[in-house]
Amino acid sequence: MVITLTTDFGHDDGYVGTMKGVMATIAPGVPLIDITHSIRPQAVAEAAYVLWASLPYFPSGSVHLVVVDPGVGTARRAIVSRTAWGVLVGPDNGVFSYVWAAAPPDLIVALENRQYRRGKVSSTFHGRDIFAPAAAHIAAGVPLECFGRVVMDAERLPLPLIEISPGRIRGNILHIDRFGNAVTSIGRLNWTAPDLDLVPAFGPQSSVRLDPDEVTVSVRGRTLSQIHYTYGEVASGDPVALVGSEGLLEIALNRGHAAEALGLAVGDDVLLTVRNLKGADNGGR
Repeated sequence: MVITLTTDFGHDDGYVGTMKGVMATIAPGVPLIDITHSIRPQAVAEAAYVLWASLPYFPSGSVHLVVVDPGVGTARRAIVSRTAWGVLVGPDNGVFSYVWAAAPPDLIVALENRQYRRGKVSSTFHGRDIFAPAAAHIAAGVPLECFGRVVMDAERLPLPLIEISPGRIRGNILHIDRFGNAVTSIGRLNWTAPDLDLVPAFGPQSSVRLDPDEVTVSVRGRTLSQIHYTYGEVASGDPVALVGSEGLLEIALNRGHAAEALGLAVGDDVLLTVRNLKGADNGGR
């Protein structure tokens, strides 16, 4: 059993350490693992992507505490959900949407029982007073059913865009990492040399096979020819489209910062123009 933490708190203040102190008091000895505290402030969709990319690598019995909560102190609910990827604790603002799409919850419960909160709840720090205590009590063995009523209408974000049609695949930029690589919603892509198989990571659609040498990638007025295997297949300082570690198409700059150099931002459209696209349907979102 471990508890992970994902927040937009950064490391300049004592917020993360305070939550860890609360959890260590309730569930001493349970390992606390930081996924990241560098989510952009209030960036719920960014946190949803990071969770989707990270949680499969943890034990299935883990408790995942998430505090990216622009609605703190409002009527938004605090929830806990149980999935095949672990138990998720945090605000009901859609932050778990991408995980739920891959690992549907079999139970979602509101965090209502005051027995499992701190005695005095701040209107601005539910991470300390509601979410951290709940995560620790769950790690200590308290059943989810003890926390409150079942939730049937949890908030969900729209899933990342991927549209597949004859001759083209359309998506957008989901995330820009600290190296400036732009991670897109196009994938998952699997190398089956010499081709690439694409099985949509978000939402059910038909899989397709494409020749990476017959693909052009267009983003922000820039067109890149073909999809590469590594950064080093292009010259230093040149842009490159490649398959990232999660199987999603990425736009990168060999030994540089692609987002700055190309003016890329989260939400930008990305279009693949494909010759000999096999197996595509005409649907899409």
